[in-house]
Amino acid sequence: MREAVKFLAALAGVAALLAGCMVGPNYRRPPAASPAAFKEPPPPNWKSATPRDEIPRGKWWQLFGDPQLDALEEQVSVANQSIAQAEAQFRAARAAAGVARGGLFPTVTGGASATRSRSGAGRGGMLLTGPTGTSGSASTAGSTVSVYQVPIDVSYEVDVWGKVRRMIESSVATAQASAGDLETIQLSLQAELAVDYFELHGLDAQQQLLSTTAAAYQKALDLTTNRYNQGIASGVDVAQAQTQLETTRAQAIDLGVQRSQLEHAIAVLTGKAPSELTISQAPVGVQPPAVPLALPSELLERRPDIAANERRMAAANAQIGVQVAAYYPTISLTASGGFESSKLADLFNWPSRFWSLGASAVETLFNGGARHAATEQARANYDAAVAAYRQTVLTAFQDVEDNLSALRVLDAEATQQQVAVTAAERSLALSSYRYQGGITTYLEVITAQAAALANERTAVDILTRRMTASVNLVKALGGGWRDSELPSGSAILTRP
Repeated sequence: MREAVKFLAALAGVAALLAGCMVGPNYRRPPAASPAAFKEPPPPNWKSATPRDEIPRGKWWQLFGDPQLDALEEQVSVANQSIAQAEAQFRAARAAAGVARGGLFPTVTGGASATRSRSGAGRGGMLLTGPTGTSGSASTAGSTVSVYQVPIDVSYEVDVWGKVRRMIESSVATAQASAGDLETIQLSLQAELAVDYFELHGLDAQQQLLSTTAAAYQKALDLTTNRYNQGIASGVDVAQAQTQLETTRAQAIDLGVQRSQLEHAIAVLTGKAPSELTISQAPVGVQPPAVPLALPSELLERRPDIAANERRMAAANAQIGVQVAAYYPTISLTASGGFESSKLADLFNWPSRFWSLGASAVETLFNGGARHAATEQARANYDAAVAAYRQTVLTAFQDVEDNLSALRVLDAEATQQQVAVTAAERSLALSSYRYQGGITTYLEVITAQAAALANERTAVDILTRRMTASVNLVKALGGGWRDSELPSGSAILTRP
């Protein structure tokens, strides 16, 4: 047994010395496009970020100062099923990293067995001379043997070329990418809820406007009807006023379809059936908030989708090392030992012990170019991951620029539209006075009414679009997230 221990210690020492190298390329993040500044200037109510002036991490929607929105957003992270699915996928990826880590350790198996066997009677032994002078061999009786064993087997593939460590590296990076995917899905669904929420209340503002306008049209119809009864106005004027009123009422009713669909969508985002959620009617009560605008170079650290694709590059790079390691021999150590006896009472006696040790090195001499093809495949997968990463970066900058542009244009349009609303209201007032004075026909009033309503609805729509563009810009900036929030390698490999 001492010889076995010495032999095993010597093999372990050699394995430790050999296991210090890792073949394959070490990972370095490839460069990606990062302009010094955004093309679009920030809107007047946006500001540059400072170290203490950032989007609230995790609860970016609090920037809008809407308690009802806050309550709905809180339910997304805990009840949305798409997020639950992504979280389960992250746990599976973390478990896969644990499986890869198991390759660093030997495999130990133990067991117990008992066998009982009998050998048949044979022919042999002394020569016998019979009465007739013939000779032959005597028959030997068969024997029954019992064998009891309690073996322990140990096998260990020495990670000489770093294949296992590269697999762990790839699995950890994949799990971190899955964590980034989870954050991306969560941010996307939170932003989707906020967009639906502001669009819903934008429809409420339209509904309120149409209801107010319908009430004004009703008064105009009453006035026109009185003038008709007095013989001042014609029946055409009454018909036109009636048509204007009923058309406006129909437009108000039509808004209910889209509002119901938005309310149902919000319910599903919060993990509820549509019948379980009712949002009270109210116009948009807030304005686009002032949000810190990060530098373009910081965007790479703030977007979870960029972080996820960067981790996929690292995983693909490690897979190249896994394939390169296949060019080198596989070195394995084996050991077995235990107790063996033909008598159960003597099974664990010291003389009943047995052991064996061994080492092997196996090299693939020919496999039809499979190793080379697998290595080229790994390199191509890495190149594809790099391209996906760089495309994600470009798309991120596009998202920011698109929403900065939208906010800039909509801010200027809102100012101009307010001028148009004021002018349309003044035109309507003048037309009404002229009609009441008998100077003009009711057609002029109807035209002014239609223009005023159209401009007021456009103003409401612009406010809604500004709110949704603000949400989308916060999302494009990462919602206050940073890549330092990805779980570390040690956290991935630690059992939860």
